[in-house]
Amino acid sequence: MTVSEESTRGSTGSGDTGAGLLRSAVRREIVATLANLPGPQRTEGLSARELGDLVGLHVTTVRFHLAQLVEGGLLTSRSVRTAGAGRPTKKYLVAPGSLDRPLEAYRLLATLLTETFGATDADGRPLDPEQVGISWAREHVPHPEDPAPARTAGEWLSTVGRLVDTLRVWGYTPSVRTEDTGRTARIDLLGCPFIDLAKAHPEVACGIHRGLIRGTLEVLGERDTDITLEPFAVPTHCLAHVTTRADFAPRGGNS
Repeated sequence: MTVSEESTRGSTGSGDTGAGLLRSAVRREIVATLANLPGPQRTEGLSARELGDLVGLHVTTVRFHLAQLVEGGLLTSRSVRTAGAGRPTKKYLVAPGSLDRPLEAYRLLATLLTETFGATDADGRPLDPEQVGISWAREHVPHPEDPAPARTAGEWLSTVGRLVDTLRVWGYTPSVRTEDTGRTARIDLLGCPFIDLAKAHPEVACGIHRGLIRGTLEVLGERDTDITLEPFAVPTHCLAHVTTRADFAPRGGNS
């Protein structure tokens, strides 16, 4: 079997780490194979050739993806000497703790997708993806004791920081900039672990993420916000603009 486009596309120079690497079905299969080995074998690891035999891929293809997974911190490797004078064999195994966050992000998405197709509101009407995202945030984001809208740009930025913490739970590595004298946060949704779903069904993925953002802000006391989401504002990620409509206290005045 030769290296296929499916096996290698989107890999070279992608800069993916963690959950982003698991967008590739080939890499997910490699990692899952190593993670589900019997106990003793899981701690010893497998060679690229052994992995190729198990997943049905040419050893060259497997080595290509193993290099990416090691660089991204999901796998580690070790050299094992064999009988005779030959070169040591390199064995690959899952890096301790490396899968906790990426897999948690996928579990969250799976839960929300299930709820999207079964949840209803108080009147028995099905919830749309955005409403499901809001519902998840209301149930899972820690509630402050006395939530209130930000009265200064600094308070608003602190609220945005807590929103970013929630996005990190989902597997993102968000990048934030402020605009409009601090009233608008521009959030680059880097490292989206659901990018394949977003490409195939943006109405589902983007709806859930809008709901997640809106619901989180509501929990934190920000119920008067404008939220826009630009799917694939650049080819590698989406862009969210989040603006508070709350009145800031005058400069130098009492808050």
